[in-house]
Amino acid sequence: MAATTFEMDGSVMEGGGQILRLSAALSCIQGASIKINKIRAGRSTPGLRPQHLSGLELVRDMCNGNLEGATVGSTEIMLTPGKIKGGNHIADTQTAGSVGLLMQISLPCALFAQGPSELCLKGGTNAEMAPQIDYTLKVFKPIAERFGVQFDCDLKMRGYYPKGGGEVVLKVNPVKELSPINLTERGNITKIYGRAFVAGVLPFKLAKDMSTAAVRTIRKEVKDLYINIQSLQEKDKACGNGNGIIIIAESSTGCIFAGSSLGKKGVYADKVGIEAAEMLLRNIRHNGCVDDFLQDQLIMFMALANGTSRMRTGPVTLHTQTAIHVAEQLTDAKFVIRKSEDEHANNDTYIIECQGVGATNPNL
Repeated sequence: MAATTFEMDGSVMEGGGQILRLSAALSCIQGASIKINKIRAGRSTPGLRPQHLSGLELVRDMCNGNLEGATVGSTEIMLTPGKIKGGNHIADTQTAGSVGLLMQISLPCALFAQGPSELCLKGGTNAEMAPQIDYTLKVFKPIAERFGVQFDCDLKMRGYYPKGGGEVVLKVNPVKELSPINLTERGNITKIYGRAFVAGVLPFKLAKDMSTAAVRTIRKEVKDLYINIQSLQEKDKACGNGNGIIIIAESSTGCIFAGSSLGKKGVYADKVGIEAAEMLLRNIRHNGCVDDFLQDQLIMFMALANGTSRMRTGPVTLHTQTAIHVAEQLTDAKFVIRKSEDEHANNDTYIIECQGVGATNPNL
């Protein structure tokens, strides 16, 4: 393994768990040690939280690595990776810590493993401040597949705040290398659909109210499409109480956008529905090809791909700028952001271009 040791300041830019996830995954894939300090320094509870810790431990186990300083509350860790092996691994946040974020740190590593991986991830599937599992399956997965990424995701159990208890099994085949993507043609919106759900003791009426309010809000701007938002009562496959909604829009060129929201105590259901609908409309208005949440999730794949990737976006988020910073620090990838100048662009349309490093899997 390479003798290089990278250092990463965990407090820069967005300054959250994202820096940790990207840095650990890139260190693992490149076989280089990494020291991350000032972890989540600006947060109200600085340092590692249980979900960050279980993500780091998962990566350590996947690559036969050595992890120092990894305890809840720690602001400095050192990861020394070995070879990434496939096989079965389990990560359990034991809280409502996000399963989607565990996937963000582990999926890239599994792609460069010696063989297929099966990852059992436990925690919250529909949690605040993280992509809902429905987003991962319906938006992230089909777009990630364009890089040549292959994975199956089996949702065994949904888990909500504060208990968690959700479970997802991820099956990943390794790749030789990642292909670059070109997401620059937006096309027209052809389809809008979604799901509004309640689980546990919450009444079904909440799902109906979220769905009705969301459709009403979207109708103000999108007049000519049938909007199909199902209302669902989660029965057997749900742990705990929760309610929420995710709405997805697809374009004629295969772009996918989403808006989502989760219910909280004391918040009217129609307000939850309106919030998700407004988020979706915001993501459609900027005429980009990805929504605000997919932007940063694709940066690492663009950096590792073999060739030039282009992605048309709305305003570039702080999460995306942070992901680019980490990728450029830890790899030789080069990113350029420019305003999109074509006739469909508006003031908020950008192109993010990346010359990827062409990372290859030495085992294939």
